[in-house]
Amino acid sequence: MTVMLRINGEERAFYGDPMTPLVDVLRETLLLTGAKAVCREGFCGACTVLIDGVPTPSCLKPAGLSGGAEITSIEGLGIEGELTALQQALEDNDVVQCGMCFPGMVMTLTPFLAAKPDPTREEVKQALVGNICRCTGYERIIDAVLSIGNKERTP
Repeated sequence: MTVMLRINGEERAFYGDPMTPLVDVLRETLLLTGAKAVCREGFCGACTVLIDGVPTPSCLKPAGLSGGAEITSIEGLGIEGELTALQQALEDNDVVQCGMCFPGMVMTLTPFLAAKPDPTREEVKQALVGNICRCTGYERIIDAVLSIGNKERTP
């Protein structure tokens, strides 16, 4: 069966079982490998993409149920390959270690920060519920997120 998907602003066709998890279509068919297939149960956050602007575990979303939606993967963020302010803050603060959780964290935090550009530490912590990081821990991630607002306010 043919499933038409709108990914990162582009119409893409997937030919196969419509029940195939979206993460597998992204990684194996479309070669968008940012979303990581880790737990395949929806609790680690590594496969998070935005579907119509909402962070969604792509391991639980059948590709066939994603047609008609706007899907954004981490490859679709930034302009012309530039890092977003969030990605740059995580990089500048040496948050990225193994890289497995990084795309999911970015995809979870991107709409959160768009809605709440000056969050508190507790709000960032709550936003990250559902994203597991075993290497870095959360304090450095939270510090990096909070540094974005500080940089924008500093001349």
